[in-house]
Amino acid sequence: MQNKKRWFWCCFAFGLLLSWSAWSEPVVSDIVCAQREGTKLVDITYNLADAADACFAVSIKISQDAGATWDVPCMSALGNGIGLEVTPGTGKSIVWNAGADWNRQWSDQMQVEITAIGKPPISEKYLVIDLSAGPDATNYPVSTLAEVPDGGWTDEYKTTKLVLRRVPAGNFTMGSPEGEEGREANCESQHQVTLTKYFYVGVFEVTQKQWALVMDAWPSWFSNPSYRDARPVEKVSYTDIRGSDLGRGWPVNNAVDADSFMGLLRAKTGLVFDLPTEAQWEYACRAGTETALNSGKNLTNEKNCPNMAAVGRYVYNGGAISALERDTSIGTNKVGSYPPNAWGLYDMHGNVSEWCLDKWSGGNYHYPTEPVIDPKGEDVGSYRAIRGGGFKVWARYCRAAVRDRRDEWYDTHDIGFRLVMVP
Repeated sequence: MQNKKRWFWCCFAFGLLLSWSAWSEPVVSDIVCAQREGTKLVDITYNLADAADACFAVSIKISQDAGATWDVPCMSALGNGIGLEVTPGTGKSIVWNAGADWNRQWSDQMQVEITAIGKPPISEKYLVIDLSAGPDATNYPVSTLAEVPDGGWTDEYKTTKLVLRRVPAGNFTMGSPEGEEGREANCESQHQVTLTKYFYVGVFEVTQKQWALVMDAWPSWFSNPSYRDARPVEKVSYTDIRGSDLGRGWPVNNAVDADSFMGLLRAKTGLVFDLPTEAQWEYACRAGTETALNSGKNLTNEKNCPNMAAVGRYVYNGGAISALERDTSIGTNKVGSYPPNAWGLYDMHGNVSEWCLDKWSGGNYHYPTEPVIDPKGEDVGSYRAIRGGGFKVWARYCRAAVRDRRDEWYDTHDIGFRLVMVP
C-alpha cells in the first residue's frame, strides 16, 4: 500500500545472464535492496561470478511494478555504475539516489535488474560493435581486430557494424599557422595540447543505417533507400545524440540521457561512447600532420582546390543539395569514398561537419596561448563546436584547424558525427 510519510521498499531482485562471444559469461546473483533509514538512498548489493576473472561493465534498471516495465529513472547511481569496470566477487554494491532521480512516495513491490557485460581487451587496434540485431536488441556484441580485415572495410562495417580505431595519447600543435590559406586568425591560434589518455575514434562517420539500428529512425535529408545506408547520418542535433536533459551537462560531467543515441549505445555495450572533444577531433584528424589537410598538403585556393577534392566531398566535387532520388554523385557521399589519413580514419575533411562535445560561446572563442592538458572547452552558452566542413562549403572550411559552432538543438542536412570511446 502507499505510505505518504515515508518510503518503504520491498524488492523482488534477480540477476541477468549475458554471453558475449569473445569473452566469458558473467553471472549476477543474490541481489538485495534496502532503503537507508531516514533517507531516499537505496543500497543495492549483488554477487558477480565469472570463471575467467575478467572485468565487466555493470548497469541497473528499476521497475515500480511486478510487470517489470523498467520505467523508473536510474541515472544517480554511485559505485559500480554503468560503464565502470567491475571485477567478479561477492558483496558488490551500488547506491541509488532515488530522491534525485524519481522522488516519489511508493510502497509497492519494486524490481531491480542488474546487467553485467564483459569489457573487451583494450590492447587491440580496432574495436567493432555489432548492431545487426537492431533497436530491440538487449545488447550489442563487442569484438576486436588487430588489423584491417582481409578485403578491407566492407559495407558491413559502414552499416551493421561500428568500427573504431585506437589512437595513442600524445602531444600536438592545435590550430593553424599564420599564412595558411583560408585561416581564421581570430580563433585558430596555435598552441600545444597534451592528450593524456589513448582513445578509440570512429573510422567512419556514423551512417544512416547505424543510426536506424540504434534509434529505429531515419532522420536524414538524403533518404533515398537505394543509397542512404552507408551515407553519413545528418539532421541530428547535439541533443539527439546525447540527450536534451543530462546530455547537455558537458563539460561539468559526461552523463547522457538514457534514450539518446549515446545512452542506448552505452547501455547495450557497457562502454562509454561519446562525441570527441575539439582537441581529440583535431588530433585524430591530423594524425601527425601539421598541414591544412591530413594528406600532408596545403590548400592552393581557399574555394576550389584539387588537394581538397582528393581527400573529401565538398562543394566543388559533387557537394550540393540534391533531389532525394539522386545517387551519391551529388550531396553527401558514401563514407570511406576518399583516402584515409595516416591513422586509417576517413572523411575527416568534408562530407558532413561533425559535432564535438565542447561548448563555444556565441562570440569568437580564442584558444589559450599557454600549453593545455586534456582541454574540455568553455562552460558558456548553448553553442557546440562542429569540425571538418562538409559537402556544401568551400575548401577553406574543411581544413583540419577550421572551427564553427551551432546551437545544440540545431539539426540540418550537413552536420553529423563520429564516435569516440575512452576506456
